[in-house]
Amino acid sequence: MKPTQKKSHSAEREFGGTLGATCIPVFLPLTVLYLLCVCRSPAASVLQWPPLLPPASQLWDPLALLLILGWVVFQSFLYLLPMGKVSEGLVLRDGSRLKYPINGFSALCISAGLFAVLLWLGMPLGSLFELMLPLAVCAIGVSFLLSLYLYIRSFWASAPALALGGNTGNPLYDFFMGRELNPRIGVFDLKYFCELRPGLIGWVVVNLGMLMKEVELRDSPSLAMILVNIFQLLYVADALWNEEAVLTTMDIVHDGFGFMLAFGDLAWVPFVYSLQAAFLVIHPQTLTPLKATAIVALNGVGYFIFRRSNSQKNQFRRDPTHPSVAKLETIATATGKRLLVSGWWGLVRHPNYLGDLLMALAWSLPCGFSHLLPYFYVVYFTILLIHREARDERQCRAKYGLAWDTYCRRVPFRIFPYIY
Repeated sequence: MKPTQKKSHSAEREFGGTLGATCIPVFLPLTVLYLLCVCRSPAASVLQWPPLLPPASQLWDPLALLLILGWVVFQSFLYLLPMGKVSEGLVLRDGSRLKYPINGFSALCISAGLFAVLLWLGMPLGSLFELMLPLAVCAIGVSFLLSLYLYIRSFWASAPALALGGNTGNPLYDFFMGRELNPRIGVFDLKYFCELRPGLIGWVVVNLGMLMKEVELRDSPSLAMILVNIFQLLYVADALWNEEAVLTTMDIVHDGFGFMLAFGDLAWVPFVYSLQAAFLVIHPQTLTPLKATAIVALNGVGYFIFRRSNSQKNQFRRDPTHPSVAKLETIATATGKRLLVSGWWGLVRHPNYLGDLLMALAWSLPCGFSHLLPYFYVVYFTILLIHREARDERQCRAKYGLAWDTYCRRVPFRIFPYIY
């Protein structure tokens, strides 16, 4: 069979076009390594000049490669286990619907059981702190190799299997965005697997390693470290418990699987999202009961908004006649779908993003106010969600036309009520 030759489907380029697709794969991996170095330094200053440069000996360890590959293989095994239900994704351009195993929460529970056994056996999980840099280097390397494989194999994919935004004919841009929408090896969906399994559950494992390192150094974990671990474990558990909802997200429905998602899933999530826990190992913080209560309340409010708004949207998509959503006001579109203009989605266009950002702030507050580093995640996530909202806005306007303009007049605020 010969590789398929496809013309560009879209002249619009995102993420800075070719320039962004060239620079981002260079600067984002360097950013991950730089942040990890800063977090381990006594000053923990992101503005330090000259910037911290780790010796080469700290960037490579064969054990790190074995751990990364072993972890991916283990999560692949759990993905293929016949547990949980199987759900169908949205209808593709060729009219078909792919099937997906919904067993991510089971994978999280089995992984938790494995690490409970390892702790009982006395495995030094705190050593993950010393391996953070080589682990990140290996994860970055794996994401590059996976992206190269995905780009090459996409030339054997049929036209309906290609992502509209990643099939421009520009090799650098298409490598970054991903040419193929749902690359699979048999029934194994590579994008769906990477989206929720090795990186997301790996984030929890890294946090646990940081907690155990603090136990080694100070005999017990601090309240700040416990809160960070609990908050982020709740977030991951929620994502996996509601795994079916990811089938309607932009990542699965619209974006191809290329470097952008592969690097984000395998390297950025586990090693940048865990910065607060890594920071607390070297820079312990003391929380008063009052401060801890306020932080827990903030995270609770954020989680409540995030979960209730997402649940309302997912229920409406699955069954708009359900009693919990049947009385919500909607706007009809030319596509036959209806847009919610009441309930959570009448407050702002993306109430789930508002909840996400409140939780992000709650994860950083246990680290105090003496350093900027723990708040990198809040700043980054704000920029990410504003950019993501803008991408969603363009797609919805192109899809729904005048109905979307009517919706925007009814719901003028995007993320923050009365602000943005």
